Amino acid sequence: AKSWLDNWTNLSTFFEYDEQVRKTIYTTNPIEGMHRQVRKITKTKGAFSSEQALMKLMFLIIRDISKKWTMPIHNWGLTISQLYIKFGDRLKLDRGF
Repeated sequence: AKSWLDNWTNLSTFFEYDEQVRKTIYTTNPIEGMHRQVRKITKTKGAFSSEQALMKLMFLIIRDISKKWTMPIHNWGLTISQLYIKFGDRLKLDRGF
């Protein structure tokens, strides 16, 4: 409970999303798989020379992982619609939903 209280500002951001978006975030296996792969790579690094070095590594990891995603996410149309309502023009879509 202490770690939740200490990090509540970051954790509470999750609850700003609608129920469908939250469900997609915490139940989607690709998200869990991505987290596992990111963790696997970053865990072996003792330290990063800078925040930018970490961000570059994260970019490369996510780019590599995204090439492997082939399964559609359940209720993606509803989820992306809700994200579009929240983020509007900041959300760039490659194809229609």
